[in-house]
Amino acid sequence: MEVKKIVEDLIDTFLKAGELSLSLREKGLTKEIKSDNTPVSNGDIEVNKFITKKISEITPDVPIISEETSDNRDNAQLKDFWLVDPIDGTYDYINDLEEFTINAGLIINNKPVAGLIYAPAKKRMFYSYGDGNAYELSDEKTINLSTKSIEKNRPIKFISYSNKLKPEIQKIYQDIGVTENVKMKSSLKFCVVAAGEYDGYVAEPRAYEWDIAAGHAILVSSGGTITDFNGNEILYGKEDLKNPSLILKSKNIL
Repeated sequence: MEVKKIVEDLIDTFLKAGELSLSLREKGLTKEIKSDNTPVSNGDIEVNKFITKKISEITPDVPIISEETSDNRDNAQLKDFWLVDPIDGTYDYINDLEEFTINAGLIINNKPVAGLIYAPAKKRMFYSYGDGNAYELSDEKTINLSTKSIEKNRPIKFISYSNKLKPEIQKIYQDIGVTENVKMKSSLKFCVVAAGEYDGYVAEPRAYEWDIAAGHAILVSSGGTITDFNGNEILYGKEDLKNPSLILKSKNIL
């Protein structure tokens, strides 16, 4: 499987999906609450159709698991598959905020080997296809995040899902020496850690594999790491597709 070519062939699709998401928002979204009490919009559904159609054309033999469909979720034998979250940060998307993202991660042998994340409102496109190959496309410039220089000896800044930190997360912060914390909800947090703008992220078990797969691939390709609280590797294709605890670190603090 030519992972680099697959990813590069999908970049334009993601940029167009971003345009679609914004145009639908400008027209006015239709919204409803799903059975898990989370919001969904027609934008989520239309973007999902748009990107999964292209992914299926490029990799017809690779199953797709998306947040917005039930396809392939009951397949307990998955090793090679896509994880798609068409709109991560639906609250921001619905409420005219900027941090929502469009996501796809390619899993091979239960490990993320490639990822694409686009933040349309910020016009920041991130993608990766292996060690040393994590990139940001912005303002028509492509930057290799793996070789991007990062300021040394600066205060350690982390991102959190909430401003209220649980004791076990506060303990990890103390051990690492975190001095500043900023709230960010969507998968953009993986990207800004990969880009060295922040140094890490810590979360108790929450959310699903499609929320983190693309970001995981981009972060690791940039030289960062992601483990659970016990230092274990994060694998994909678990029966319930739920995430364990997470500790993200940029290459700056390894």
